Amino acid sequence: MFDFDGERVEINHHKLGDLSLTWNTIDLARPVPWPGFDLQWRAEPHPELQAVRGLPLERAELLAWTGVDLAQGNVDVSFAFETGRVTVCKALDENGMSFNAPGPNQRSHPLR
Repeated sequence: MFDFDGERVEINHHKLGDLSLTWNTIDLARPVPWPGFDLQWRAEPHPELQAVRGLPLERAELLAWTGVDLAQGNVDVSFAFETGRVTVCKALDENGMSFNAPGPNQRSHPLR
């Protein structure tokens, strides 16, 4: 989940090719229900996020994987800032994060 001045976007990859994007549906004041786990919200789970915190968003894009492998067609969500980038990607059974520019096997689809 990312917060842009009070507008929160929630990103979830599930199975191969499933991507869910929602806005402002998670109540951070409520506990995270997940059987068998004691999950809690963390303000800064990745130190790399500090580099873009507070910067204006320049663009958001969907990055489609074009490689000829099992991941072909998967879509990542990427946020570009003046001095950095954060991409939420499919990482098998969870979300992963990348802080690099799109690779040669990623086709950009800007969101306007």
